[in-house]
Amino acid sequence: MLETNQNLPQLYRFCFLLTGDAGKAQEAFQATLREAASRCAHGKPPADRLWFFRDARWRCLVVGEEGVQPEISQWDEEEVSPHAAGQVAQLHPEQLAIWISAAPEPQRSALAAYYLDEFTPREILTVLELRPSELSKALDSGRRQFQAWLNAITPVDAYGQ
Repeated sequence: MLETNQNLPQLYRFCFLLTGDAGKAQEAFQATLREAASRCAHGKPPADRLWFFRDARWRCLVVGEEGVQPEISQWDEEEVSPHAAGQVAQLHPEQLAIWISAAPEPQRSALAAYYLDEFTPREILTVLELRPSELSKALDSGRRQFQAWLNAITPVDAYGQ
């Protein structure tokens, strides 16, 4: 199940990036594992590891709608910096998750899958059930908005900018 549990930490991280909340992430993660176990008990196990991520995504979207919602606003965009990886490395995991979880769908899911660094582009399309043009648009816009936010909260002096 889920390739001998090797992907369980990544599945939880995916849930955390989508919800921005450890409790909600755990709820979606555990519900996905329960559903997989139930399917196995009935002789219909999940087809592959991508099933887990698709199921978890939908559960995260549902639990993410509960409680306080982020205020929808227009975010600035900036060109993605060659120093973006260094800026991301300065973040606490919670900061990244909170920012991603505040993005609208399908951008939120695309960014979570992208920054998880777990999938090939084709797998991201499968997990998110998007067309290539939709994924490209969501990632491009999301990464530009994320770069603007990174530039606002991380010191740029360290990169010689």
